Amino acid sequence: MELGMIGLGKMGAGMTERLARNGHRVVVHDLDPEVTQRIGALPGAEPAISLAGLLATLAPPRVIWVMVPAGAPTEQTLLTLAEQADEGDILIDGGNSNWRDTKRRAEMIRSHGLQMLDAGTSGGVWGLEVGYCLMVGGEVDAVRYCEPIFRSLAPEDGYLHVGPNAAGHFTKMVHNGIEYGLLQAYAEGFEILHASEFPLDLHAIASLWNHGSVVRSWLLELLELAYAQEGQNLERIRGWVADSGEGRWTVETALDLNVPAPVITLSLLSRFRSRQDESYSAQVIAALRNQFGGHAVRETLPGDVDVQ
Repeated sequence: MELGMIGLGKMGAGMTERLARNGHRVVVHDLDPEVTQRIGALPGAEPAISLAGLLATLAPPRVIWVMVPAGAPTEQTLLTLAEQADEGDILIDGGNSNWRDTKRRAEMIRSHGLQMLDAGTSGGVWGLEVGYCLMVGGEVDAVRYCEPIFRSLAPEDGYLHVGPNAAGHFTKMVHNGIEYGLLQAYAEGFEILHASEFPLDLHAIASLWNHGSVVRSWLLELLELAYAQEGQNLERIRGWVADSGEGRWTVETALDLNVPAPVITLSLLSRFRSRQDESYSAQVIAALRNQFGGHAVRETLPGDVDVQ
């Protein structure tokens, strides 16, 4: 198939390359012209200097994947595409949009004679090689039309049509809320190990627990890798942990649905705490987010006080 990819950050660039490797023609656009040209030079990709140029390059009915930051950038991009695209075109929002915004945007896009899919996308910087887990919401016919794209991006059994518009982003929101809790549990456990009276090798323990333990996981493999790269005390990494919205939305939704979610709620509050004073558990989370998603870390500066 052919499609457009708008937004060529860590995720969009990797997805473009994976699609091109699998025989798709991908016309790409980013606000940064240099990035557009660099990614557009990949075999199977083609650069477009503007949204209008991207639309003109693709043959109707077009499939256009939007991979830009949630909020205003996604809103403006989808609105511009809705006004310029042709009836029957399909717009896919693959970012971490609030599912309530997605419901509203889907109605707006339908009013222009287009279809919209929301694709919750997980995989981070590792997705290029191992595939992206896709949680897709939208009309059945549009999902089926785009299925070759989804199957190329996802590993085996890593794609699912989860329901109507906004169901994909709702599912991804809860997925990320669970992620908050998992990261916090690992962080607290390793802080206890780190603070103990014993001369424990945390890298070796992370490796050990990945062999037969009930707490083994990909996140624990990434923690093992982080310790190998950063050292036992994670000196380079400040314990400052961002939240990109999904944890807050998960907690808000839990409150709306009268569902108790104490672990996810407290893990969100712990991220707020990380921005006030240094903590080792926050350093662990920052290191893990850097490993699986390529998220930026705030490095310890000369003269900073490290938690040992």
